[in-house]
Amino acid sequence: MTLELISLAQAAAAHAPDAAAAAGITGSITMGLGGGGAAIGVGLVGSKAVEAVGRNPGAFGNILTLGIIAMALAEGLGIIAYLGGF
Repeated sequence: MTLELISLAQAAAAHAPDAAAAAGITGSITMGLGGGGAAIGVGLVGSKAVEAVGRNPGAFGNILTLGIIAMALAEGLGIIAYLGGF
């Protein structure tokens, strides 16, 4: 039993660099998904803002303001995901 525990500990020590690399991969996946989600959010806000201005050109100023705020919030979530990956 003790010999099995020693060999298990040696195997874990031999693969420690692999565990660090796997942690980096999951962080990269998190950052990539967060950035992709932010890009999709900004694209949707932009497309809906253009559509809204097309329907009601008189509300351009209000739509622009709300669109910029919504895009900033979407980008903020992307930045949080980027920082959370570290």
